[in-house]
Amino acid sequence: MFVHHVFFFLKPELNQEQQSAFEAGVKSLLPIKHVKLGDVGKPASTDRPVIDRSYSYSLLLVFENLADHDAYQVDPTHLKFVETCQQYWERVQIYDSETV
Repeated sequence: MFVHHVFFFLKPELNQEQQSAFEAGVKSLLPIKHVKLGDVGKPASTDRPVIDRSYSYSLLLVFENLADHDAYQVDPTHLKFVETCQQYWERVQIYDSETV
């Protein structure tokens, strides 16, 4: 398995309409055919010193392998999301992992 975990740090000045547009955009990535499992979330209410809750949204995608991940990266839906929604974030942090 190949796991792609993306953390979005949205601009603090976004209004509700812009936040909704971002949320719709990121959710549009879930049905891409190469995605085996996907989830969009916000920071949980857990409160422990080791938990980083500084991000706005997370996108967790699981692929069968690296080739599926690479195909996802150039999928038109993904490219459209980046093009239309990058205006909403200040920073993106990505963690990729492969099953051991």
